[in-house]
Amino acid sequence: MVPVAPHAEYEARLEARRGEAARRGRAGLRLGYVRLVLGLLFVILGWRGSWWAPVPLVAFAALVLVHDRTRRAQARSHRAAAFYERGLARLEDRWAGAGEPGERFRDPSHVYAEDLDLFGRGGLFELVSTARTRMGEHTLAGWLLQPAAPGVILERQSAVTELRDRLDLREDLALLGEEARADVDPEALLRWAAEPPVFESVASRLAAAGLAALAAVAGTAWGWWGLATPFALVLAVECAFAYWFRSRVQHVVHAIEYAAHDLDLLAGTLLRLERERFTSPLLVRLRAALDTGGAPPSRQMARLHRLVDWLDSRDNLFLRIFGPPLLYTTQLAFAVEAWRRLAGPQVRRWIEALGEMEALSALAGYAYEHPADPFPEFTAADAALFEAEALGHPLLPESRLVRNDVRLAPDCAILILSGSNMSGKSTLLRTIGINAVLAMAGAPVRARRLRLSPLAVAASIRVTDSLQSGASRFYAEITRLRKMVDLAGGPFPVLFLL
Repeated sequence: MVPVAPHAEYEARLEARRGEAARRGRAGLRLGYVRLVLGLLFVILGWRGSWWAPVPLVAFAALVLVHDRTRRAQARSHRAAAFYERGLARLEDRWAGAGEPGERFRDPSHVYAEDLDLFGRGGLFELVSTARTRMGEHTLAGWLLQPAAPGVILERQSAVTELRDRLDLREDLALLGEEARADVDPEALLRWAAEPPVFESVASRLAAAGLAALAAVAGTAWGWWGLATPFALVLAVECAFAYWFRSRVQHVVHAIEYAAHDLDLLAGTLLRLERERFTSPLLVRLRAALDTGGAPPSRQMARLHRLVDWLDSRDNLFLRIFGPPLLYTTQLAFAVEAWRRLAGPQVRRWIEALGEMEALSALAGYAYEHPADPFPEFTAADAALFEAEALGHPLLPESRLVRNDVRLAPDCAILILSGSNMSGKSTLLRTIGINAVLAMAGAPVRARRLRLSPLAVAASIRVTDSLQSGASRFYAEITRLRKMVDLAGGPFPVLFLL
């Protein structure tokens, strides 16, 4: 089968998704008119006292559900169209400023990140990242900031190759939740999951449930037969029970409210990945990390999401009245702690597997959109090597790209670039560095061919002073050089870009 060019595939899918959105919009409009007619019919029949009045009312209620599903499907089609619009923008070099720049990962003191434009508007992270969760963004940023071992790189290349043509998977992940990215803070969620349990006794939870049931029965007896004394006694016991656990309940509620945001998107992402089957070793291992032997992670995260939603509902007027006799907040705190006792030890494995899968999916999307960019070849020799043919900068449009052959090897370990201002010296240095970063992350490179040994990158191209930290440019340069020298004692030869 002849592979479809990314641009043509995106355009075809964009047209199809726009057509789906238009059809669903027209269907929703027709359903709205039918609902209006049914509403008027109910009013007329009710005014005339007809026995048939409930029929249009029931039909109206059923159409409300159908109409809601139609609107949600239309919104999903719009989000799918936006996904392919962003893809076309990347292919047509209109992407700068439209994606996630990764500003929170910027570190002026990093040994190459600022010099090579990894983060910020128009940076490498914005071009590559399509992650929907912060875990995926954290993982991808970490891969760009730290070179991987050769075996890890080859496993990532194999995984990216397998994922490259799974466009349906990337579309489905992009459509989960709303347009905004998930706000789940992985570190906060992991810290919360690893905390020691607040409630150890199962008997306390059973007692809370029993008191709530007694309160419901006593309240019913008061309402039907006017027996207020049993309800008052149960309420007094509940007050004492709630007071005894008050501080611990507040701790549990505040902790989960801080740690858990947008868990529905997290559960949806896990569910979509659980449906996939893989063959490359890295993806097989990551998929196995989501197999717990019990309820799948997506279902368990969905349950935690429901508990958090119910906690958020406690300010509802109805629950303000009936919640205290039912020990509503206390029982939910017990349920949250029970969830954490059972699932908490596994959360780190789920989160890390999810982050890696999202990062690999982002690299696969980048590989799909740049079919001419090959994976680099890594040499087994101990000697340092960087040998590139037609090397170009991945952040520059093809129309402005100047490609160069570059060779660094034991017999030619130093290249000195000389030329007039604006002749492209620093651009060539950045081109070498950013392609080395892509190679060491497991991604394709912008070149006809690249052979290299495992390398650590160090750059001093755009070092500036810092007014906030009181560091002069001279001090900043010396500090950077110190870090570069320290890298020489690491496991990989260092590619110095000065």
